Amino acid sequence: MSEVYDMSGDPQGSPTEPVRSASAERAGSSACERGGQSSTAASGSRAVISEDDWDQVVHLIRQADEVALACHVLPDGDALGSMLALGLVLERMGKRVVASFGDHRFTVPRLLRFLPAQRLLSPPADFPAAPELMITLDSSTLERLGLLAANAGAAREVVVIDHHPTNAGFGTRALIDPTAAGTVVLVEELIHRLGETVTIDVATCLYVGLVTDTGSFRYSSTTAATHEMAARLVATGLPVADISRALWDRAPFAYQAVLAAALGRAVLEREGHGLVWTYVTKADRAAQALPYEEIEGVIDIVRRADEAEVAVVLKEDDDGAWQVSTRSRGAVDVAAICSALGGGGHASAAGFTSHEPVDVTMARFRDLLRKS
Repeated sequence: MSEVYDMSGDPQGSPTEPVRSASAERAGSSACERGGQSSTAASGSRAVISEDDWDQVVHLIRQADEVALACHVLPDGDALGSMLALGLVLERMGKRVVASFGDHRFTVPRLLRFLPAQRLLSPPADFPAAPELMITLDSSTLERLGLLAANAGAAREVVVIDHHPTNAGFGTRALIDPTAAGTVVLVEELIHRLGETVTIDVATCLYVGLVTDTGSFRYSSTTAATHEMAARLVATGLPVADISRALWDRAPFAYQAVLAAALGRAVLEREGHGLVWTYVTKADRAAQALPYEEIEGVIDIVRRADEAEVAVVLKEDDDGAWQVSTRSRGAVDVAAICSALGGGGHASAAGFTSHEPVDVTMARFRDLLRKS
């Protein structure tokens, strides 16, 4: 039995305990009593984002006839989940909605193809060239919008909704809270302020963003408020077991061979903080006919090495660039390192793109790591 909850009050029904996953390897980072309170009050968003900022964004949305939504390239659960959840709500409000991400190869990652509302998605070529109102989700920089960066530059109003601490706010309006467990947390708050309800489809999108960006509630961003939000979402009737299977318990057989190759060349450098790293080439994937999107979880295996504080996986994409994922156990701020290399993210999970060979890329990363 599916339910909805009114964001101006308590969720209907009895909250169910969130499911914990044994492994988040395949995933691609509220008040205790609702009673009309802001859903992000306990996470600090109310203090981080001013009431005036919230009010201005709500006003812009209410006045708009069409809203153009964009998330970052190579979208993960938080990016796509937050965008589709907001898109569903805006559509219900009577808005024309277009949603997209700026990849040359416009394809939803296989692990996220079960998400509802994908009918809202349009390729970048069909995105408005100069939107009246554009809302970006989970994108820490203009460049992370890829092909849609130019559209944002031409938009009359750009609202940036994000939780990355490296986001300096590139739009005309910004709802940025680095303390939030995911961008979906801010989207749930925005839904509340718009006076709208969370249906099971909206809840599915929000839950996927929440559970993937917290590593199934294992990362340090997880708080009591995170679990309270999960409880509200689960109470709508979410098929939690099905969602968990889709995110973490499925992989093509070819992934095993590519993972084995990456682990076979992994290097452990014990000096300093301790660093474990490896790489996956385009040739590795081509030999197994494995799409790039399927290797996002390699970092979650490599990072388990007890001897390393920091883990790095370099992944060669179809264009020959290296997409570099980094993780830290907490003693090193990898976001600062990745920002210096043109990327960004969170203190314990960040990334950047390199067009240099593996050895040069790692030498640059290693030098910054020594100085951290």
